[in-house]
Amino acid sequence: MTKSLSTWLGFAAMCVGMFMAILDIQVVASSLTNIGAALAIPDDRLSWIQTAYLMAEVIAIPLTGLLTRALTLRGMFVAATLGFTLASLGCALSTDVTTLIAIRVMQGFCSGMLIPPVFTSVFLMIPEKHRVLGTTIAGAVAMVAPAIGPLVGGYLTEAYSWRWIFLVNIVPGLGVAAVVAWCVRLGKPDFSALRKIDYATMLFASLFLAALEAVLNEGPRHDWRGTIVLSLGAVCILSGALAVWRALNHASPFIDIRRFRKSSFAVGCAFSFVLGFGLYGSIYLLSLFLGLVRNHSPLVIGEIMIVTGVSRLLMAPIAALLEVRLNPRLLTAIGFGLFGVGVFAGGFSGAATDFSGLFWPQILRGAAMMLCLLPATRLALDGWPQDAVADASGLFNLMRNLGGAIGIAVMDTILTQRTPHHVTALAARLQAGDASAARLVGLPTALFRGRDMGPVDALTRAIVTPLVKRAALVQSFNEAWFLMAALFAASLLMLPLIRRRG
Repeated sequence: MTKSLSTWLGFAAMCVGMFMAILDIQVVASSLTNIGAALAIPDDRLSWIQTAYLMAEVIAIPLTGLLTRALTLRGMFVAATLGFTLASLGCALSTDVTTLIAIRVMQGFCSGMLIPPVFTSVFLMIPEKHRVLGTTIAGAVAMVAPAIGPLVGGYLTEAYSWRWIFLVNIVPGLGVAAVVAWCVRLGKPDFSALRKIDYATMLFASLFLAALEAVLNEGPRHDWRGTIVLSLGAVCILSGALAVWRALNHASPFIDIRRFRKSSFAVGCAFSFVLGFGLYGSIYLLSLFLGLVRNHSPLVIGEIMIVTGVSRLLMAPIAALLEVRLNPRLLTAIGFGLFGVGVFAGGFSGAATDFSGLFWPQILRGAAMMLCLLPATRLALDGWPQDAVADASGLFNLMRNLGGAIGIAVMDTILTQRTPHHVTALAARLQAGDASAARLVGLPTALFRGRDMGPVDALTRAIVTPLVKRAALVQSFNEAWFLMAALFAASLLMLPLIRRRG
């Protein structure tokens, strides 16, 4: 085999590995309610399946550079791929929520080491004259995976079972590991680099993220009071403070937060955080709405959600052209403004809202994605020395994942905390004969004439209660969409901080 062919085979295999890693956060989305039903997971615990994966990626991304130097690109990628494949098998064999979430952490950790090296390999493996082609291939793979993820997940779950969304990784994962081990030959391992890893900060950061997620999930159940919430809050604050202190004082910090001293980088990362919040938060909300309110099958959920992915793909080349022609401040305003409008439009859903009602909000969010990402990326990464770009890029992408994990947790908190409140309010309005409440719930308004309805018999209560709960859940979904829209509106206040190009 010629060196050129070996290089391209190795690069193609790495792209497949990245495809699997990106796909795995999206492929689960359309199957969340199905997994919950199969493993008896309460609705308010489903978010852990996604946030465990994202937060583990947050920890893994900063380690990628050091592990590449320690194990070589081949060694690190093969180890991460095999770990990801083994974790996929573990997820498929899980029989309870605790096991599934624990293994999702392992899977997310390995996934975080499969994405950055692909773009690094373009510069390390591919001849300069072909680097544009390599970057284009890697970028296309990174775009296609999230676009088709929900549909692939829905099909596998409905045609076989939810376990197949994980089992499907086994054969490709082993193949990727074998091809990369055979074809990629770069550098020699330097195990001394492992001693440079700031394990203490890594531990503190992990504790901080885990405690933060736990506080956001457990707080509503305990009315933000009690020993459990206070203890988790204390761990979150203490571990976060220790992580920051270590990062500022360690010679080779796990996360170099001193980079935030550069204002353009800090603003770019802030936009990246907001984008992650909206990107992953909106996917989570839409998938749950279609599963819990509309009671759709995973395949139908995937078919509806693919609209966002297709619009993102179609907009990508247009966004690339606009990025070099428009002022970055204007492009950022258009992108985050459109995404915010798409999120805001989602807040007017009703219990009967389906494909047609969700179509245009999805189009807006999908089209806005690249318009948000490209100027924020340039803003964050322009002006760094060549040897600092990789670490800055890792931190920039880390902020997007962190935003996504926190976004999902916050959305879940709203659904958990606000729904009981709306149930109580709607029940009181119905009891008082409020015709508008009856219309909202889906009851005949002629029966409600603005006066107390009197005692309710058991049969009527059994019929009305599920309708009230569904209407209350829809109201909570709408409030979650509105909160997300408010965050995007607030992000526009950062526009004056973006410097004009040239």
